Amino acid sequence: MNTRFSRKALRLPVITALAAAALVLSACGGGNAGADADSGGEAPADDIGLMTPGTLVVGMNLQYKPQMFLEGDTPSGYDVDLLNALADELGVELDIQNLDFNGLIPGLQSRQFDMVSVGLGATDERKEVIDFSRGYVPYATILGVQPGEELGSTLEDYNQEGVVITALQGSTGEQLVRDTFPNATVAGFPDQNAALLEVATGRADAVVVEDYILAEFDRSNPDQLTALDLDEPLSLYYGAWGVQKDNGALVDQLDAFLCQAQEDGTLEELYTKWMAPTMPEMPGGC
Repeated sequence: MNTRFSRKALRLPVITALAAAALVLSACGGGNAGADADSGGEAPADDIGLMTPGTLVVGMNLQYKPQMFLEGDTPSGYDVDLLNALADELGVELDIQNLDFNGLIPGLQSRQFDMVSVGLGATDERKEVIDFSRGYVPYATILGVQPGEELGSTLEDYNQEGVVITALQGSTGEQLVRDTFPNATVAGFPDQNAALLEVATGRADAVVVEDYILAEFDRSNPDQLTALDLDEPLSLYYGAWGVQKDNGALVDQLDAFLCQAQEDGTLEELYTKWMAPTMPEMPGGC
């Protein structure tokens, strides 16, 4: 399979304050990569509403190792492997567009790409502007803190005035901070690592983040952050693919592919390869 990847400057479209607020209420540079596919899927590419027949254009934010990241100039990770399998199944070329997280939904709305693969939570606010596939990746959201600098052992200890909790700007984690810690101050960052480093350097008290992202940060920055020991995660949800509104044909193809990948073990194989030794149970309904 041939692969290409190039970089280009990104200029995000201007959106109204109302639209921006709706997007910020929910989650989770530029370039592109393509991969030729040999095998065909059940439906011809021109029957599933692709902007360019024969090419599946996917918006991503390649900064979440090991789920999606750049290995040199090559897109890698769980999502990338799964998208390559999807492109093979559909018999199309894969074209990955790498841009900031906050540009993904506006980019999908403005038809810059056919779908978004960044583990989006299918929130009610997002469903108003885009459509979703079934879940393809499980997320456990946790509270990351500096070892030895914990404010306490309960969530209420962090739900206090003067406490600063960081999260990725525009993500479900940012909204989770607002919902779970209404008395604390939320600090949103456009870059996930910046949100983590703000806590690791003592400028904030905690970060709301997915467990696999914190584990990857800890591998590169030992003893800088740890998960607060709670009885259960702040949330467990399933990231989905985002699709242009009213493209039901593509959603149907994505759901059929994901059900097949779930049943034949492909999802579990890729998850244990990239994410963690054990994959949480995925939703039924296939």
